[in-house]
Amino acid sequence: MESAIQQSCLDCVLRSDRLFCDLPADALQAFDALKSMALFERGSAIFQEGQPARGVFVICEGRVKLSVCSDSGRRLILRIAGPGEVLGLSASLSGSPYEVTAETLDNARVALVKRKDLLHFLRDHREACLQVVHLLSQDLHTAYDRVRSVGLGRSRRSRVPHVQ
Repeated sequence: MESAIQQSCLDCVLRSDRLFCDLPADALQAFDALKSMALFERGSAIFQEGQPARGVFVICEGRVKLSVCSDSGRRLILRIAGPGEVLGLSASLSGSPYEVTAETLDNARVALVKRKDLLHFLRDHREACLQVVHLLSQDLHTAYDRVRSVGLGRSRRSRVPHVQ
């Protein structure tokens, strides 16, 4: 990992397409002041499963492979994350270790916000807090769908809607 020139989120042309990046101007300015930018070469680990969460990472450019390791050492790729996605959010908020390993598939530009700074930011910016709730809810529903698919052999979308 190497440090990069600080680029403002306010200048990002892709910001409106990205959930966490599309905050009101005052919240985005505050977020901008907290973050530090880093460049990761292809194949670099941003963080590893089991490490204490030091903060969240927002992918600005590049793709990141998220994987978990079994007790026998086998790796399972959970998904590929792309620009605009926030990594390490659940672990950072709960103060627990990262649940997955995040490794770059391309050269990547990533914004880091330290855990302590993130918590203060969320206390001060309600709209950002609501974005975080939305992100965590999406993660939970995705996990439910995966468990349903593996355990029951079907996805939520293939079910017949329940009429009450």
